[in-house]
Amino acid sequence: MEILKIDNVSLIYQTNEAETEALRDVNLSIEEGEFVAIIGPSGCGKTTVLTLISGLMKPTSGAVYLDGEKIDNPVGDIGYMLQRDHLFPWRTILQNVLLGSEIQRKKTPEAIQYATDLLEKYGLGDFKKAYPKQLSGGMRQRAALIRTLASRPKILLLDEPFSALDYQTRLSVCDDVHRIIKSEKKTAVLVTHDISEAISLADRIVVLSSRPATVKKIYTPAIEGTPLHRREDESFSRWFDVIYKDVST
Repeated sequence: MEILKIDNVSLIYQTNEAETEALRDVNLSIEEGEFVAIIGPSGCGKTTVLTLISGLMKPTSGAVYLDGEKIDNPVGDIGYMLQRDHLFPWRTILQNVLLGSEIQRKKTPEAIQYATDLLEKYGLGDFKKAYPKQLSGGMRQRAALIRTLASRPKILLLDEPFSALDYQTRLSVCDDVHRIIKSEKKTAVLVTHDISEAISLADRIVVLSSRPATVKKIYTPAIEGTPLHRREDESFSRWFDVIYKDVST
């Protein structure tokens, strides 16, 4: 069942000096429960695609639809996870997780219980009264994901959420994030510059061209297992080589 549709979207940035064509005729359909990664050359507009999906920016032409409804403004059904966790140091982990509910004025007993249950389910129950500085980088990123999930979004947007972590922590957190998203049956769109990360996490990989970006290729690696297990699969390196050539040319 289609949950997200990017329909012939183009975007032109206007400045006093000139105009820049960032995206041209981007088309993409995402099914409910899919984990899709978007990769491409540096500066091609990967994050711009997420910004358009979130409703924070409007396309010059074309449209983005969530469950058949055109996205014209930011909507609560979309959760956005950034490169850094952005946890407030003066709030406990539970208070940070409940931030979205507070902003939406939906901090009900049910919302508090749901957030608490998520923390318990994914290994942070003992830290709900702790402060961010007391958690490791990986635990903080897990808390940031739970904060995004606590608002019950229909779709998650992940903008290079592991880039601030060291390599070993990234591998572990990738497993955590993949497990949580699949367990909660969420649809996710990941932007990353890391091809290995995309192959290890995503059901489908969308390769964007250089600017003005359009969809160049879509791959379905169909490697089973957790991100760590996928990296050990014999087909992993072959997929890496194929996709690397597409991104580089």
